Amino acid sequence: MHFTEENHKIIPKLLSSIIIFLYFCIVMKIFTSNQIHELDQYTIEHEPIRSIDLMERAAKTLARAISDMWTAETPMVTFAGPGNNGGDALAVSRLLAEQGYQITVYLFNIYQKLSEDCATNKQRIVESKRVKQFTEVTQEFDPPKLDASTVVIDGLFGSGLNKPLSGGFASLVKYINQSAAKVVSIDMPSGLMAEDNTYNIRANIIKAHTTLTLQQKKLSFLFPENQQFIGRLKVLDIRLSAEGTEKIKAQYSIIEENDVRQLLMPRDPFAHKGTMGSALVVAGSFGMAGAAVMAAKACYRAGAGKVTVHTPRKNNEIVQISVPEAIVNLDHEETYIGTAIDTEDFDAMAIGPGIGQVETTAIAMISQVRRATCPVVADADALNIISNHRAWMQQLPKGIILTPHPKEFDRMNGSPCADSYERLSKARTMAEHLEAYIILKGHLSALCMPNGSVFFNQTGNAGMATAGSGDVLTGIITGLLARGYSQGDACKLGMYLHGLAGDIAAKELGEESLMATDIIKYLPKAFERLRD
Repeated sequence: MHFTEENHKIIPKLLSSIIIFLYFCIVMKIFTSNQIHELDQYTIEHEPIRSIDLMERAAKTLARAISDMWTAETPMVTFAGPGNNGGDALAVSRLLAEQGYQITVYLFNIYQKLSEDCATNKQRIVESKRVKQFTEVTQEFDPPKLDASTVVIDGLFGSGLNKPLSGGFASLVKYINQSAAKVVSIDMPSGLMAEDNTYNIRANIIKAHTTLTLQQKKLSFLFPENQQFIGRLKVLDIRLSAEGTEKIKAQYSIIEENDVRQLLMPRDPFAHKGTMGSALVVAGSFGMAGAAVMAAKACYRAGAGKVTVHTPRKNNEIVQISVPEAIVNLDHEETYIGTAIDTEDFDAMAIGPGIGQVETTAIAMISQVRRATCPVVADADALNIISNHRAWMQQLPKGIILTPHPKEFDRMNGSPCADSYERLSKARTMAEHLEAYIILKGHLSALCMPNGSVFFNQTGNAGMATAGSGDVLTGIITGLLARGYSQGDACKLGMYLHGLAGDIAAKELGEESLMATDIIKYLPKAFERLRD
């Protein structure tokens, strides 16, 4: 390259693009439907590119993905709506027809009002004359036969939908769902909203075989009850503005491996146990000593220098033998925890696994949490106790980490939530109100931060749905806190490592045979992968 004056102008722009690219390797944002529209507009204005040309670019990417899945011998039927999602569908149909696909297209223009780009693509389809059959539906509609050999391209409604489908569109969705045809949805299954589906009519949502979503996942894709509509999900890059994506602030993000890799603290070669953090684990009633054992082991595996287990007297031998590295601090009670201890010498504390819910333990638990002078992780029975004494929530220290599964959160909330979106919204509100960190555990665990932002974790598998898995997560996060990680970083890294260790374990052992102790066993390999 010759470094002319023009080159000197290009290089800063190139460096800026590289920095933005590296940013996206670290953080995967999840935008709302309004923010997606904002990003489209930013791309149109700053690339610059005409709206119709951006739609054509998306259509080419979509057509390529569809042609990779089905050959030109596959009969296809497209249902296009009056908006830009319909415009995408029309453009995709035209491009596939030009490749030799036999496509029948129905454009629904019931109100005689098409978006500008949809109208342009309608005209292009008419002019191309390559589509097998094009019908613009304005009143009556005689649906085509859909059999197992047919692929339906669903382009009725996209991410801009804000109310449940009704009338003729609802009937069409039901007709498609009842057929044997495979459905590929463009951007979103029609009828599903990008965020809140709490009051949606689920019978009026397309059940896709494959969803080809544009640029990024939508928030509603992350909830378990919506998986039946999404089918196989593919995220297609249509090169929306990286600069615009960086500028738009997202409330929701997905934790990426490079993100947590950069959080890892180096281990000082001259470190000793006194400098690697001291953790307190308050766990285990008699008969539940295993919860204390797993939390303590996980705490050590996460790098803590010293772990002290406060547990009832009858658990002494079990803990001493199972975790010989641990210091055992015995409660004065034989079978349950009845007293709080001083936390002045500890860098982090976990409380709750297996402690039970007898009233004496409940009083000891809230006393222990209130007097804590270090970061606290509350899990399991600690959360159940809080649910039974909801007035105590106001006594929880700022910065506390709460790790409920859905039912535990609903009990803390005081009433069951209708769906995952409502639960997440209430968890966000609770985290802000309490200035706490709340991890809603699940397939895609969600960390709700005190500032209102939410981070989803994408490691983990169904094999981890086993007793003790939550105790292990509690131990990992507590160990990281003891090491000196902040609450937010400990939660992000802890969730990711917990799931990653489970994934490595499942790869070697299989999901069916996975046990909570296997997650602890494979935690070193999870650390090794991140450090590599």
